[in-house]
Amino acid sequence: MPTRLWQYQAERFPLGKTALLVAVFSAAGVSASAHFAGRPLPGIPAFLLAFAVTLLFFFQLRVFDEVKDHEDDCLYRPERPIPRGLVSLRLIVGLGIASAGVAALACALIAPNVLPLLLLTWGWMLLMGREFFVPRWLKAHPLAYMASHMAIMPLIDLFITGIEWQPHGMPPPGLGLFLALSFVNGCILEIGRKLWAPENERASVESYSALYGPRRAISAWLLCIMAALALLAGVGFATGAPFQTISIGLVAAFFVARAGLAYRNAPTPAHQKGVDTAAGLWVFACYIAAGFAPFLQG
Repeated sequence: MPTRLWQYQAERFPLGKTALLVAVFSAAGVSASAHFAGRPLPGIPAFLLAFAVTLLFFFQLRVFDEVKDHEDDCLYRPERPIPRGLVSLRLIVGLGIASAGVAALACALIAPNVLPLLLLTWGWMLLMGREFFVPRWLKAHPLAYMASHMAIMPLIDLFITGIEWQPHGMPPPGLGLFLALSFVNGCILEIGRKLWAPENERASVESYSALYGPRRAISAWLLCIMAALALLAGVGFATGAPFQTISIGLVAAFFVARAGLAYRNAPTPAHQKGVDTAAGLWVFACYIAAGFAPFLQG
């Protein structure tokens, strides 16, 4: 079983890549919250709690996806680990429930003030798992589907930043910009992973490139990059490091836009992979800038 679980994580929840992104994402949230309020950074336990619980959040989202998509996976994606029998759905759900207990215990021991934010995030996850009780409507409205599901990103960030600001009472100024940035970045990741080359489209699997055509879909993705860059600039002013933050954002946006334009001109499998990679790199650079640019000031 340990070997099978290791293979499962390699295919469905790659720990190395996920842990790196979560480390930057969670540390940036804690750091940005402190800089918004002009406070010193909290201690190491706050950063460790933010990292551990956020990693568990993303695993729980994977578990919800496994449950929600199980029927379709068995019909159309039998090569995935659960349909092909590598591990059982019951086992993965059990691990997800156990991870919730670990997260709740960690919060209770280190930062009990954030337990309401933990419950709020889980509440939204449960609604996502039930497709907000309107699955047919959401499936017929892909943009509403994306917006309702990507709302989990600012909720996770509200929890992360809450580890820093909850002991002080009120959310700091500028937090709204940071949460909006998280929402847009979630959309960038979601659209970026569903922009495919025509030869890679599958009749049973929806993609934005199939729904709207490669050119329109990549144009929407590039608009999201521009919106995220504008929000990142606002975060930079709120943390007191506008020049450093905007500089990092502009460099990242240049390279990401190149990948998008390459796909727009020729939606090949190589350029499809380039957009997916660029989406991840953008989010990585975005949180580096938002959370750590203030440390680059003289």
